[in-house]
Amino acid sequence: MNRPMIYQVTMLIISLASANMARADIFAFYDESGAISLSNQPTDSRYTVILHSADSARATSAMANITPGMQAGANKNTQKISFGSVVNEAARANDIEAALLHAIITAESNYNSRAVSRKGAVGLMQLMPATAKQYGVTDIYDPAQNVGGGTRYLKYLLKIFNNDRQLTLAAYNAGENAVARFGNKIPPYRETREYVNKVMQLYNQYRSNDAMTEL
Repeated sequence: MNRPMIYQVTMLIISLASANMARADIFAFYDESGAISLSNQPTDSRYTVILHSADSARATSAMANITPGMQAGANKNTQKISFGSVVNEAARANDIEAALLHAIITAESNYNSRAVSRKGAVGLMQLMPATAKQYGVTDIYDPAQNVGGGTRYLKYLLKIFNNDRQLTLAAYNAGENAVARFGNKIPPYRETREYVNKVMQLYNQYRSNDAMTEL
């Protein structure tokens, strides 16, 4: 994002903070085209807090914090690389392919470690608080802890579904009970089926890219 655009967006944030959104946190994310979306009531897991309450004096620094990691294009690869060591460590510790973890993280949060879904899932691997606690995560926003806990949960799912990746991904999205309820098949939920297809496509793409799996 160029300096004029940063200035314009910063001024917009400040104006929102001083208007009727003054008593609410402000969230933002960049979409695939590089356009920014702002809201005080986020409805997308890609949103992250950039301004708390009416503290408009922090708008410029907050904008600087979100710009590098949330732009489209080349910066997406930068995000993957920046979390490469975290992913590789979790992959080695749990004997799971790094490419699979990268695919899940891309689909879940697009490498936004501050992402929070409408259902309350948090961080890179979008862990629910109860799941995070179950797998020893004390700071759900911490990338290493989040990915570590998410990977341990994924390892558990792979075990109970006999290393069937598609069923494992379905369970990661919809819950293991939902998969079991439908006879150990992918539940007929549109969201879950699209999720499984998306992650498998990303997995195959990353798996074929040595630069991704050997970060």
